[in-house]
Amino acid sequence: MNIIGPDALLFGVDDVAACAQYLTDYGLRPVDVDSRGGRFEALDGTGIVIAHKDDPALPPGMGTASMLRKTVYGVADEGTLDAIAAELGRDRDVRRLPDGSIESIDDMGFVLGFQVSVRRPLDLPAEAINAPGAPAGRPANVVGVDEEALALPRTLSHVVYFVPDTAKAEAFYKRLGFFCTDRLLGAGPFLRPAGNADHHALFVIQTPPFMKGCEHFAFHMGGPTEVMQAGTRFVNKGYQSFWGPGRHKMGSNWFWYFNSPLGCHVEYDADMDIHDDAWTARAIPMDADASQLFLFEQRDKWAPGGPPPGAGGAGERH
Repeated sequence: MNIIGPDALLFGVDDVAACAQYLTDYGLRPVDVDSRGGRFEALDGTGIVIAHKDDPALPPGMGTASMLRKTVYGVADEGTLDAIAAELGRDRDVRRLPDGSIESIDDMGFVLGFQVSVRRPLDLPAEAINAPGAPAGRPANVVGVDEEALALPRTLSHVVYFVPDTAKAEAFYKRLGFFCTDRLLGAGPFLRPAGNADHHALFVIQTPPFMKGCEHFAFHMGGPTEVMQAGTRFVNKGYQSFWGPGRHKMGSNWFWYFNSPLGCHVEYDADMDIHDDAWTARAIPMDADASQLFLFEQRDKWAPGGPPPGAGGAGERH
């Protein structure tokens, strides 16, 4: 089953205006947005859709605090849609919607949609670096820092679920052709669909049932500098950093997570590992050492000549 990855996440939110501003400030482009909600897109057309939680057009909630109402996966073609409908139709209802997509529910109660992917091909350069012993990534006299550079989300990377039974959740997604790339023991598996080489498009984490829902979602950026630049701009707009910036071990992606009014965390990420069928999944216990290779602390700007204002210490100038 040639599932490519998440095309969209649909949320039923408490405050449409706050969520719309948040997603716009994060870097997504509003599309057909009004006071009732709308769609916010990355450069390739994947995105986030919001509506008020009481909108009757929304799928029902899961009975927890989670605001996620639906995960829509993009697939390669109509044949894949037919194969998914046949597989899921063996033991659950599958609906064909007027737009041609199909809808069903996974074994944890998450509403799923599947559609021929809306992803537009991207032809954009990755971040270029210069390093001793390697050809120059940037030609002479081309600087690597531009304070005005755009740092926009390129594509919806992955979604992370809290679930009460990771084994049952994993078995369901394996029916749809997902592979386990790595496993955090005590947490859960990282899963990638057959049509996507990224380390993971879905990560499921074991939690008590009352926590079931979306822990976070992430969009890929063009490189670690874009993660840092977009994240710094986000902090400067008043949004609260939750975790990061840093770099994960499993997946190797750079990350920076933020609190959000969507009832979950939102991540910028970049430079994720890619895998094929030759990869052997790793399994390591879940702890802080397994989660990150290193972690930075965001702080106000500083210049040589002394510590930041108020930091104290022998070097502080008066």
